[in-house]
Amino acid sequence: MGMDPQLKAKLQKQRYHLVGEHGGVKICHWTRESLLRDRSCYKGKFYGIASHECLQMSPVVDQCNLACTYCWREPHMDSLELTDQDPLELLYESVRAQRRLLTGYGGNIEVNPEKFIEAQNPKHVAISLNGEPTLYRNLSEYIDLCHKHGMTTMLVTNGTLPKAIENLDVLPTQLYVSVDAPNEEVFNRICKPKWGSGAWDKFEQTIDLLPSLDTRIVCRHTLVKGENMNPEHLAQYAALDNRADPDWIECKGYVFVGHSREVMSLENMPSHDDVLEFANTLAPLVDRRLLDDSRPSRVALIGREKIPLPIPEKIMDFPEDLGIAPPIKHLPLAR
Repeated sequence: MGMDPQLKAKLQKQRYHLVGEHGGVKICHWTRESLLRDRSCYKGKFYGIASHECLQMSPVVDQCNLACTYCWREPHMDSLELTDQDPLELLYESVRAQRRLLTGYGGNIEVNPEKFIEAQNPKHVAISLNGEPTLYRNLSEYIDLCHKHGMTTMLVTNGTLPKAIENLDVLPTQLYVSVDAPNEEVFNRICKPKWGSGAWDKFEQTIDLLPSLDTRIVCRHTLVKGENMNPEHLAQYAALDNRADPDWIECKGYVFVGHSREVMSLENMPSHDDVLEFANTLAPLVDRRLLDDSRPSRVALIGREKIPLPIPEKIMDFPEDLGIAPPIKHLPLAR
């Protein structure tokens, strides 16, 4: 079964480039900012990623097993299916989509021509965007192909499918697990599992699996004021973080945008100072310290030291027929 036609139309209106039956690519806000104004995403500040060389995609933009109240993306299909699109086709079509989406920047006088050319060949793949990527059955092969093309990978998961993570033969360069609830009651209330009871137990299995995974781990707390960042929640978050023993913890403020505006209110959005206060209180409880923060993204980084992502050895090139934009030839500005 393909994508729901109504959801497909909504995503296309929001400038998603859909790939295959369920995949999708979208130019990130920070990719645009990097090209136009030389500004970097907080992931660049924290982990050394060049925002203009980042491919933001998901193998399943229309499928998720949660219906989180704070999610700003479009709601997903209720009937879920595991997908098995060919991973090499998914990668090449995602890069082709990225190049098409970037085409309009080629004639912009504000864009650095060298950065525009660099952006044609992504060096990093953010496997997040929308949906739950661990529903994609060929995820391990996809990650492996990204690495063979010399790209680092970040996989963002809600952590409720521990077997899918455990069965990955090739792990991402960095694994993000959304730890967005301190306990089962809050989890069921704001994350709203679609598959009935048991999601929290699966999530806890993922938490206990993380210390055994030989890759960089990040626990990310999306903080929603009045919902999951009350003072009594801090010790519970710390207990989960200590079990997971991640390399880093990100405390990121919920933002009142997109679909979430139909569920949340502006009062649910914490200020950056709220986020910093939360992070500074959490850090000693997990024997770590506040390493950095980014006010534009309302995010704070907790850990022991900052370490840039390691670049995998490139052993494959993209095929020449993916279509690449020509070098920029800026026309003189009309006076």
